[in-house]
Amino acid sequence: MTAVFLGLPTAPRGVGHLRGTESFPDAARHELRNGQLRANLGHATATIRGKRAGVVAEVPDWEQLRVAGKAIKAATMARLDEHLVELERQVTARGGTVHWARDAHEANAIVTALVQATGSTEVVKVKSMATQEIGLNEALEAVGLDVFETDLAELIVQLAEDSPSHILVPAIHKNRAEIREVFARTIPGVDPDLTDDPRQLAMAARTHLRERFLRARVAVSGANFAVAETGTLSVVESEGNGRMCLTLPQTLITVMGIEKVVPTWTDLEVFLQLLPRSSTGERMNPYTSTWAGVTPGDGPQEFHLVLLDNGRTAVLADEVGREALHCIRCSACLNVCPVYERTGGHAYGSVYPGPIGAVLSPMLTGVEDNASLPFASSLCGACYEVCPVAIDIPSILVHLRAEHVEAQERPTAEALAFRGLARVMSHPRLWHLAQRGARLGRLLARGRPTLPNAFPGPLSGWTRSRDLPTPPARTFVQQWTEEHGR
Repeated sequence: MTAVFLGLPTAPRGVGHLRGTESFPDAARHELRNGQLRANLGHATATIRGKRAGVVAEVPDWEQLRVAGKAIKAATMARLDEHLVELERQVTARGGTVHWARDAHEANAIVTALVQATGSTEVVKVKSMATQEIGLNEALEAVGLDVFETDLAELIVQLAEDSPSHILVPAIHKNRAEIREVFARTIPGVDPDLTDDPRQLAMAARTHLRERFLRARVAVSGANFAVAETGTLSVVESEGNGRMCLTLPQTLITVMGIEKVVPTWTDLEVFLQLLPRSSTGERMNPYTSTWAGVTPGDGPQEFHLVLLDNGRTAVLADEVGREALHCIRCSACLNVCPVYERTGGHAYGSVYPGPIGAVLSPMLTGVEDNASLPFASSLCGACYEVCPVAIDIPSILVHLRAEHVEAQERPTAEALAFRGLARVMSHPRLWHLAQRGARLGRLLARGRPTLPNAFPGPLSGWTRSRDLPTPPARTFVQQWTEEHGR
């Protein structure tokens, strides 16, 4: 019998938030009609871009830090299995319990059982991309548990029954007036004279959350990093809500993607310099919380760590795409992306929007389940320029586009068109004839610099969103011959 490689499992369908209900072009078309959304995004991303540029310029060895971050991530991924086993050993030695979850179904079942075992009917949460990825809130609510997001932006999204549109600022698509309307409509007992002043809005949220912090017996968090050599978990945040969740409840459950591990504390030092400047444009995080296992009489007395795969080993097996696992979720690539700035995060259909989402989501689910996302980019390279760990996102996008094209059983109209073009360009006589024929386009243009954009299908798929230049009066070869005599 010959061995047959069946491939590595990807994130399962029907659970979590990695797949949209529409392709990116269809969803983006809806979002582009929302002028308020575009105005909110334009203002917010421009502000964050400016802050980031200012604090990054203060660091003379920024490029060396980027190189160090990239090297640490690459070395960690090369021995990921060893580091995860060491992390488990250290967490267990310090009184914690480690659970391994192959996918979203297993992770949700593990957390649900752990919460139910405490007898609590409520959970407070620290902002976590991993739990959003697996749809943990929906899984807990399905068995009758109440889930309270405590991060301000996540709270806004939850109260509005909306979905996050940014990795770092989930409510970036809403302005102050819209947030004030959400609070006035959904928070019981809120001041009827509440204005859209940021301080008043923050105080209203704080009052709403305070009671929940104090009565919570179970908290769920993610983790920005995990240090293998000591079994230490770390969460960085700006509001202090995370520290409340990590210290007040009796039981703490952390769900962490397996790629978040770093071997040593020395490695963590590099990322704690790269992350705050790239994400919020701050020199350091206002709150950096670390914990290892449990300490009798201090903080949670029960700690569980759920290590989540959900397609990550499949990404690791991709020699080109595995770089996406280096991401430290700073969202710098979103804030410079011209595509994201105009469409917003919802158009991507995944909790991971923007350039990093356009590569990470298809690889976690399998490219054909998110086939339009690798094309949701202009390939301008701005994302690579700002990435603090120098992930070559444009190259991975091209790699995934090629993978999608090769997966097609029937050639697409675009593929047929380019095959025909390649044949014509390979034969000088055909190419010269085609150039002469293209001059007919000048008649259609009637003196305008571009051709009419109302071409019939299948050409309409190209001209609907692009200008087709009017063919020049003289070809390059004619100009060269006239100027150089041959």
